Amino acid sequence: MSGKRDLGIRLSLLTRWSALVGTLLTLGILIALALTRLLPDQPTLVVGICLLAVIPIAIITIRAQLEHMLSLFRALTGTVTSYQDGDFSFSLHWPQNDELSDLVGAHNALGQVLREQRLGLVQRELLLDTMVQNTPVAMLLVSDGGPIVYANLAARQLLHQGRRLEGHRLDAILAQAAPALVDAMARGGDGLFTTGEAEDEEVYHLARRSFNLNGRKHELLLLRQLTLELRRQEVQTWKKVIRVISHELNNSLAPLTSLAHSGAELVRRGQTERLPQILATIEERTRHLESFILGYARFAKLPTPRLEEHQWPAFIAQLKDQAEFTLLGEAPPDGACFDGAQMEQALLNLLKNAHESGSPADGVSLAVRRVQGLVRIEVQDRGPGMSDAVLANALVPFYSTKRSGTGLGLALAREIAEAHGGRITLANRDGGGLTVTLILPLQASCA
Repeated sequence: MSGKRDLGIRLSLLTRWSALVGTLLTLGILIALALTRLLPDQPTLVVGICLLAVIPIAIITIRAQLEHMLSLFRALTGTVTSYQDGDFSFSLHWPQNDELSDLVGAHNALGQVLREQRLGLVQRELLLDTMVQNTPVAMLLVSDGGPIVYANLAARQLLHQGRRLEGHRLDAILAQAAPALVDAMARGGDGLFTTGEAEDEEVYHLARRSFNLNGRKHELLLLRQLTLELRRQEVQTWKKVIRVISHELNNSLAPLTSLAHSGAELVRRGQTERLPQILATIEERTRHLESFILGYARFAKLPTPRLEEHQWPAFIAQLKDQAEFTLLGEAPPDGACFDGAQMEQALLNLLKNAHESGSPADGVSLAVRRVQGLVRIEVQDRGPGMSDAVLANALVPFYSTKRSGTGLGLALAREIAEAHGGRITLANRDGGGLTVTLILPLQASCA
């Protein structure tokens, strides 16, 4: 139906109905006057004849007017019902230029907006479905305790040989899946798992998210294959390790070769007075190389923490015997569960870095605080701090801005923190310097 409005003279509903009522009254009055002249002595008969003449005309006229309006209301009801069913293709027409034509115009405009929104939504849904179906990440949407609601092509290929998964129960699909995936699902939460062996080994990352959809709990499962990315990263890491070790070995072996040659030449000449100095230098370079190799071995073979209860005052006193720092505030009176040797090693690395940053000795401080079920250990200095680029890479193994640095101090501290279920953060201080914060969870017990 056309949605165009009549552009003629505008008459409101009130004006039209007032004119109709006035016309009926005028007609009744004219009939009464005419009958009064014909029947001057019978007023009752005049009134009766007027009523018999005017009332049918009024009923017919008003009914005709109302019938058009009722048809419009029924049409409005039908289009609203169609809108509820998702059909926005209807529009209406009202011939009069009045308030009802305004209502019809607003109704048609609403339908046009809904049609455009529906078209845009369909296009976005098509785009989203195309992206989801063609992503290499396997996606599964599972209702709580019910069947699989949605699965993309990657999920079908990975779990059901390309066949549809919708309608199947997840436990039935997992019964045919790799045991590693079943174990990863049973553990709950996100994590990595490996399937296959040797050349057929594949590494996947499982991510799980829960949310409510249409009043029911659903879970979204994302399975991403990381084999190629991890292998590329592994190669890059090995290249970096080899470069660092090669650089350090060359820096140590070249002087050792030169010193050994010089010592042999002095012995040949019988000039042995400089031999103790040469041997001392060889010993110092050898110890440095040994320390370097042990640092890498320690980082690569970090054992699982052995949790024991430690009292902070005693632990900090032991730490103070090995490094210089100022204790800010008082240590928490309660004990904490951690691996004493590993935690001492991590904090000594952080304190050593603080002193090597160029900070004055009295500017290096340590604070231990208990905050909302966590323990925050802060090591602060008054050195130059770090640039944004250095902050972004400081925790990466083998990354170092020092000429003779191994890049393992902060990385080892992070490994120790994460092995205890915690984390480590870096931030520049106001007024210069750096704050390294080691955050540990409070263990309910050391078992």
